[in-house]
Amino acid sequence: MVRHTQQLHPPRSPAATRPAATVLLLRDTPDGFEVLMTRRSATASFVPGAYVFPGGGIQASDSQAQALSTRRKTQSDEALTQAVASIRECFEEVGVLLAHHADGSWATTNDVASMDRSAPFNEQCQGRGLTLAGAEVYLLCHWITDRDLPKRFDVPFLVARMPPGQIPVPDNGEQFEPVWVNPAHALAEHAAGRFFMVFPTVRTLEHLRRYANVDAVLAACQHEQPLFTSCPRAALTGGNESRHMEHEPPFGELALVCPDGQLGHPLDWDPTRPVRLLKNVQRLTAPNPGFMTGPGTNSYIVGDPATGHVVIDPGPADAEHIERLWRAAGGHIQAIVCTHSHPDHSPGARPLQALCTAQTGRTPAILGLSSAPTSRANSRFTPDKELQNGELITLANQASDAYLTHTLKAIHTPGHAANHVCLVLLEDGLLFSGDHILNGSTTVIDPPDGNMNDYLDSLDTLALACTEHDIGFILPAHGYVLGHAPQAIAHLKAHRLKREAKVVAALQALPDGSVQDWVRHAYGDVPERLWPVAERSLLAHVQRIQTLGLA
Repeated sequence: MVRHTQQLHPPRSPAATRPAATVLLLRDTPDGFEVLMTRRSATASFVPGAYVFPGGGIQASDSQAQALSTRRKTQSDEALTQAVASIRECFEEVGVLLAHHADGSWATTNDVASMDRSAPFNEQCQGRGLTLAGAEVYLLCHWITDRDLPKRFDVPFLVARMPPGQIPVPDNGEQFEPVWVNPAHALAEHAAGRFFMVFPTVRTLEHLRRYANVDAVLAACQHEQPLFTSCPRAALTGGNESRHMEHEPPFGELALVCPDGQLGHPLDWDPTRPVRLLKNVQRLTAPNPGFMTGPGTNSYIVGDPATGHVVIDPGPADAEHIERLWRAAGGHIQAIVCTHSHPDHSPGARPLQALCTAQTGRTPAILGLSSAPTSRANSRFTPDKELQNGELITLANQASDAYLTHTLKAIHTPGHAANHVCLVLLEDGLLFSGDHILNGSTTVIDPPDGNMNDYLDSLDTLALACTEHDIGFILPAHGYVLGHAPQAIAHLKAHRLKREAKVVAALQALPDGSVQDWVRHAYGDVPERLWPVAERSLLAHVQRIQTLGLA
């Protein structure tokens, strides 16, 4: 766990959430299905002027109305209460009543017209012999309002088919302008600035548009579990507020830097400016973006002015980047570590060392593992000192009353390169993964220096390290910080083994095929422009498959 003394923001308690429910009414049309939305009042206390789905807070009377509703055998009390709340809110806000008469027929517009939307809902339904259609309301997804907002809700987004014959009529108090929209059309209008929606609405429609019709949506919701659950995190992108879900690349970084939802962390990749992730961790991205490097190579600076700093992966020999690293460390660099010898990671080590010597008279040691004979010519590297597996690099401040240490533990992780090493910041549970684990892509395993058996074994080593050192975050050499480190490693290994199964299938289907044939078969879900790179990892898989006798 990250030490609270190293967090950039003081801890705070986000506003408590209020239970609520919303429902997406769906109908089929010849041009695809549509969803009912309304515009909120411009004076509403929450998301004024936005197009939303009908819904609102859950009331005590909603749980009391369970006896008035149909129910699926697998539907919990909580789920039924949420369904009833959404039915009541739908009636009050847009005049649509999800209820049946005793003979099974749907409530009609006459039933709706005869009822008072401001009067007690349960009593009116009971008096008219109406049974609420709770069994026909399904859970689609689950949203929890972002931690940075002052008014927060815990909201299941439910779905139901629009009752036949009824016509939406807004209350013209909270909701106006009911409109049926195709999800893709609503998203296009929102992008054009003509149909304002808030983040959860947008993301829910993005998920919905993958379905062909109402039946397909309802079929996907039969398991009583949300298709996804999200409590987004906020950041600044291009100077503007942006929101990010759990599966999106920046989410882990925001969880590290702004754990309680503090708004202000920039996500722009700017090679001229170091980004502070913790008080004792900075990231400076080299100006080498590209096809293989993404936004550029991340150099990390660990430490503080009192302890000095360790620079991890100084990157290419770019003079301006080297000087920025030196300045970000205040010229106080104790050691330089290269996770491996590839040309976007290690060439900057000697120039940075020379700059330190020239400016301060102190020469920090370059640490790492020497490149193996299998490395390519542009990946030759020899450190001043070989890092032993499990060796500790300790920065300590004993001169002040507040004794502080930053300890990096080296873990040998061959696979991407024969001389690859990862580092764990023990006091804060951070894993500096080099190229072994990336955010947003899988690393290339390029034989002969790359080895798939070694790579998978190293993933297992890192998984054990997560347990031993309570590692929560992974800081890769390319891309944002990843959160939930153990799950990220497990997911990555599962992805690699799933790909390997496709390679085995390709070899069995095309035993006399070429590498290009196998890539086309095993990497058909990958853009064709990436196939030349995929060939290298495919060969690594083939070597492993041959070793294990799988094909």
